[in-house]
Amino acid sequence: EPGLSYRELKDLKKKSVLHIDVRERWEVDRDGKIPASINIPLGELVEALQMDPTDFKEQYNHKMPSKSDPVVFSCLAGTRSKQALAFATSLGFN
Repeated sequence: EPGLSYRELKDLKKKSVLHIDVRERWEVDRDGKIPASINIPLGELVEALQMDPTDFKEQYNHKMPSKSDPVVFSCLAGTRSKQALAFATSLGFN
């Protein structure tokens, strides 16, 4: 089961890894944003990953990942990021 420590994540982010935080917006507002991450709540993720890239950029202010781009998901405890990973894999992201 692929998991990352915060340090590993920081090292990865020096490269071109897209970090998607799947917490709810109120959690991000309450607990703070992880630098250089984009917030796509889990309930929006499947739709977001199938958007037109122009719409994605407009909505999330970030270039949409291609299916071959490295993507890391995070949440609060790990449950939602595991679901996010399963969703993304089922949509053909590797």
